[in-house]
Amino acid sequence: MSHEHSHSDHHSHGDSDHGHHELEPALQTLIWKQIDFESIRTLNESESDQGARIVEKTWPQRLDPEPMLESDADEQLLMFVPFTGVLKLHSVLIRSSDDSSAPKTLKLYSNRDDLDFSTASDLQPKQTLELSQTSELQDVPVKRTSFGNTYSLTLFFEDNFGDDVTRIYWIGFKGEFMNLSREPVEVLYEKAANPKDHTLIQGVGDMSSEGTRHGM
Repeated sequence: MSHEHSHSDHHSHGDSDHGHHELEPALQTLIWKQIDFESIRTLNESESDQGARIVEKTWPQRLDPEPMLESDADEQLLMFVPFTGVLKLHSVLIRSSDDSSAPKTLKLYSNRDDLDFSTASDLQPKQTLELSQTSELQDVPVKRTSFGNTYSLTLFFEDNFGDDVTRIYWIGFKGEFMNLSREPVEVLYEKAANPKDHTLIQGVGDMSSEGTRHGM
């Protein structure tokens, strides 16, 4: 499919109180504060930062009709979502609608910050998800072995249920998060019980000082 999208890289700089402490116990694996909201990019969105704003919605805001992400030139959307560390992705959460604007096919790519519609169409996705035509919240599991070392996720909404545009009201993620800082090494150092342990853990700390891997 040829595209006439205006592919601008949009960023969100919202400083509002997101209330992420209101998570329910069943959603302790919800990834939210570990998302790099300011670096989210969405291609073919009808207004700037729509994609970032629906991801920024908290769990209590998941049913709110606004803000909404709507496609522009056609029904396709491409969203790049980076995280502040490494994520073991378990599932993608999405709320759309029960009409024909609901997204149908979602292709997922991990650790690729260079995709546009052309490259995404040609590249084999890590997984393809079939979404439902419903306004209910969808919790769609992924193959955990394929997303065990994810520091960014690209979501390619390839088509919908027949409308000229696609509309999405909320996107979220569930998984296990690992911070990229050296804190685990420091904790081990502080808990060293004897001189021998102290020496061993000191060595680990020295090795870690060479830098933390976060290559794209």
